[in-house]
Parts: sequence; C-alpha cells; structure tokens
Amino acid sequence: MNPLTAIPHRGKRTARRAARSPAVRGAARCGFAARGVIYLLVGVLALRIAFGASGEQADRGGALAEIAAQPFGGVLIWALGLGLAGMALWRLSEAAFGSAGPGGEGAGQRLLAFGRFVFYCVVCLSVLAFAAGEKGSGSGASDRQSDDVTAEVLGMPAGPWLVGCVGLGVAVAGVWIAVRAGRRTFHKELKRGEMSRRARRGVDVLGVPGGIARGGVFALAGVFLVKAAVTYDPKSATGMDDTLRALAGTPAGVWLLGAVAAGLALFGLFSFTMARWRDV
Repeated sequence: MNPLTAIPHRGKRTARRAARSPAVRGAARCGFAARGVIYLLVGVLALRIAFGASGEQADRGGALAEIAAQPFGGVLIWALGLGLAGMALWRLSEAAFGSAGPGGEGAGQRLLAFGRFVFYCVVCLSVLAFAAGEKGSGSGASDRQSDDVTAEVLGMPAGPWLVGCVGLGVAVAGVWIAVRAGRRTFHKELKRGEMSRRARRGVDVLGVPGGIARGGVFALAGVFLVKAAVTYDPKSATGMDDTLRALAGTPAGVWLLGAVAAGLALFGLFSFTMARWRDV
C-alpha cells in the first residue's frame, strides 16, 4: 500500500474503532436510560391529566420540573443531559460508520442515524439549558417553542409549504414508528440470545404498545403542523403537552388520553430494556 494513502486509511480504522469502543457503547446505554426516565415521567404526568390534574404539564419540561423538585434533582437533571449527549454521540458514530446488524452500513441507515443525532442534540441542549437554570426550558416549553418556531417559519417566503412538508414528514415518521413497533422490528436490534424467555415476552409487552403510543403522538403532532400551514395559524401547531391534551377532546375523551399516557410510560420502561439488551 502506498504510504501516502495508508495514513488516512489507518486514521479511518482508528476512528471506526473509537466509534465502536466500550466508552461509546456505554454512552449509548446511558442515553437509552435517560430517554426512559423522560418518557416514563411524561407518561405519568399525562395520566395525572387524564384523571383531572389540570395543572400538570405532560412534556419534557414538565418531567424535568418533576425531577427538580426531588432531593438532588439538579444533579439528576445534569445526569440526564449527559446521558442524552451520549445518545447523540452514538447516533453520530452510526451516521459516520454505520450501525450494528445487517444493512447497518447502508446510506439510508446512516441518514436516519444522522437525523436521530440532530434530534437528540436538540433534546440534550434543552435538558442542559434547564439544568443551567434557563426557565424557558421548563413546563410547557414544547408548546411555546412550537408556536414560536411555526410563526417564524410561516412568515418566510413559501413558509406555509415548508411547515406543511415538515408536518407531513413528522406525521409519516409517527406512523412509521408505530408500524415498526407493531411488527416488533426492534427484535433485530436486541441481543435476544442473552435474554430469557420471560425477558423476551416482557420486552414485547413494553415495546409494542409503547412504540405505538409514541408513534401516535408524533403522527398527531404532524397533523397539527399541517393544519397550521393550511390555516396559516401558528397556534394550531402543538408541543407534546397540547398534543396529548387534544386527545381528551376526542369522542373517546380521557380514556384515549389515559391509554396513550400509559403507552408512553411503557415506552419509558422499554427504553430501560434497550439500555440493557440493545446491540450497540
């Protein structure tokens, strides 16, 4: 091999080994655990709303406020932020070098991993901002941010088209998440050989309804974004809290909200199982 080409080749191999090192895999597992805490708390808060606690905020800020009220809450929030940073780092490594499992190095999988990297960067920064004392990242922040960003984009040239396309993309992503959960495609991502039969059944009990509920919330939020584009009304766009509250206005009422809330809590528990058995 030409010495001039061998150096970058060795550098790439070194970077690949670093991306798949025990440290990065450990960061990914911490990220799954942090995600689990947030979804579990959001689910619990939404259940409270379903049973009449109108003062609760079922979003990420509400979950963080709940943690902050506990002993050593500030330390726990910093830990969550760092865990989510670990998740973002792992997703970036997947985008750069591919993920574990068959087909993990394909262009589509890498592009998906990059999208997840951006998503977790946003979530991580919001959690760290809350930990640093930024009040705008607290309860109800997702709804305010959704209104503000939508209003700003609607004011741009072709803004309604952009908002509509984003909303359609979010809705499709939500349906995709729900369908994947229903088809149990997460089986391919787990080290099932290391799991007992009871553990496999337990993961399905958590992952299927949890993923369907999560996908449903994303899909509904996307529909509201499309509505905001069509009506040119930024207030039609909703964060997680307003999206969940909208379920109470359906014919199924609080029962549907309660079912989705329970599903989100189950997804939080499912994330803990991913922290244990995910093939990273």
